[in-house]
Amino acid sequence: MYEQVSHSLLNDILIELDPSIKGEGLRHFYTRLGANFYAIHSLFTVLYGKRDDYRAQMQCLVETMARQYVLRPNHLRESDLEREKDHNWFLSQQWVGMALYADGFAQNLPDLTERVHYFQELGVNMVHLMPMMQCPRGASDGGYAISDFRQIDSRFGTLADLQTLADELRKRGILLTLDVVLNHTSNEHEWAKQAKASCPLHQDYYYIFDNREVPDMFERTMPEVFPENSPGNFTWDEDMGKWVMTVFNSYQWDLNYSNPAVFIEMLDIILYWANHGVDILRLDAVAFLWKKIGSICQNEREAHLLLQLFKDCCQVTAPGVLFIAEAIVAPVEIIKYFGEDAINAKECEIAYNATFMALLWDAVATKNAKLLTQGIKSLPDKLERATWLNYVRCHDDIGLGFDDNDIRAVDYEPYAHRQFLIDYFTGRYAGSPARGLPFGYNDKTGDTRIAGSLASLVGLGTALQTDDPKALEAALKTIVLLHGMILAFGGIPLLYYGDEIGTLNDTTYLDDPAKANDSRWAHRPRIDWNKADLRNTPGTLEFRLFNALKKLIAIRKEVPAFADFNNRELLDVGNPHLFVFARFDIHQPMNKVLVVANFDANPQHLNLEDLGRKAFFRHASVRDLYSGERPTMFKEELVIPPLQFYWLTDL
Repeated sequence: MYEQVSHSLLNDILIELDPSIKGEGLRHFYTRLGANFYAIHSLFTVLYGKRDDYRAQMQCLVETMARQYVLRPNHLRESDLEREKDHNWFLSQQWVGMALYADGFAQNLPDLTERVHYFQELGVNMVHLMPMMQCPRGASDGGYAISDFRQIDSRFGTLADLQTLADELRKRGILLTLDVVLNHTSNEHEWAKQAKASCPLHQDYYYIFDNREVPDMFERTMPEVFPENSPGNFTWDEDMGKWVMTVFNSYQWDLNYSNPAVFIEMLDIILYWANHGVDILRLDAVAFLWKKIGSICQNEREAHLLLQLFKDCCQVTAPGVLFIAEAIVAPVEIIKYFGEDAINAKECEIAYNATFMALLWDAVATKNAKLLTQGIKSLPDKLERATWLNYVRCHDDIGLGFDDNDIRAVDYEPYAHRQFLIDYFTGRYAGSPARGLPFGYNDKTGDTRIAGSLASLVGLGTALQTDDPKALEAALKTIVLLHGMILAFGGIPLLYYGDEIGTLNDTTYLDDPAKANDSRWAHRPRIDWNKADLRNTPGTLEFRLFNALKKLIAIRKEVPAFADFNNRELLDVGNPHLFVFARFDIHQPMNKVLVVANFDANPQHLNLEDLGRKAFFRHASVRDLYSGERPTMFKEELVIPPLQFYWLTDL
């Protein structure tokens, strides 16, 4: 958009541009800068326009984008151009991801590079590496307490090793996803060290206070993230003799984004990793970016403006790079991280569908889909050029962040129902086969989250321990059922490493004093490659699981209706045990897939005539895409076996 004030400012900035910034092929940079500058200028003005150093910081911002563009390799510039032409490329049903720790899946980055064929064997073409940047030993929060944003931690390898991996993935058509922790640094980061040494410039990079007056005002409304291990939101630092905001752990100092220098530093880091071949950047803890007294300091309007500004700046330098919003918040809030008052995503193109994940686990425990169906009804529609990241398990805990109104709508009492789920998945509920672990207990509210591997949570460990074939069958079917849902729902399905071979809880974390108080390490395993090799041995559970997921992934990629263009219709069928939705091909709307899932331990039935069969199936013959066979029918009643699902079509 042309606007005189911003146009005049841009002219002045370019006239004063550092003469050392030069390079071949800047035409596309200037074109994109011109196209995006009005938005960049407007956002920067809202956030920082009242500061005396506003004009100097604006100059610094543009020069940061320009320097990183000059450094951007030619093959990545070419990729940017291709993705600009096909701007919906990431909405395709072709993409399937896997999240992993590089030193858990393999020994290190070189070893991981040697195992890249495993992803292709399974059908995965997006690899999300959990945090690998330099962290202090023993105070790393699983890699989220960064002491150097531009270095790979030595236990993983080197920056050159990551570049080798990125090149290998690119050759094989596999996207690379990496984390950037935006909200905080380690207290051993150079900025924090300078702050401790009484440097006023770097003390302004954080929220630092001489006494408890301001911190106490914040504490009145701010919740605690880790009430068990790190209560409160401020930590006394002996070196400075001051209080510092530490929302997560005492060693993680929150960055002060009301300082534009912090924003520019973090933008430079984002573009640095984009230039190292990262296709997708997962932006960690984005809900916490802006702090305001009297609020919970989450989901503030300014946090969204910051994300819009990050996105607009990235669109200038590295437009082919996507953002994932890591914001595990209520459905009405998560949808905002795509961007409000827009058609296309203007903050992050991808967001975690934590609501769907938690609802799926509710269906596993209750053996019905009442809350699952009600919760998805309440999930707001996403924007056009945006997509969900659908997952069953990840590196983090399972939070029960359902909407209380949805819980009441299906005749549950919110507190009692959450307590039932906690008891069920931690094995305290009579008859539960689950062996999860409590995490993050808050003695003030009674809230608890749940840790544990997928296999342990569905009872696979219990079945193996008791040598119960029936329970083993139920656990394996549940694992496949859950993946059948995330692969069909709409978005990018994200598998978690080890789930494809039934990896159980890893209790060795208890032997490490730095990990023993964090039960999430139970589901951050080191892959046993002898066990993984059993995926090629018929008759083993590893063979059965791996090949079931491999087949599901291959089928998904062949079905255009599974692309994500808001082409899903939720169907309320009256049977509380069934979760039913339809997907349709936007280019050929009559080509539909009816997804039917039975979460009960008993067979269920569905009357296709009641659904309006003709609206879904044009021919008499109905086929399940997964099995390739006709499902069992009695007259117009579809029979769905226990803990199974259908992907139905008449094509």
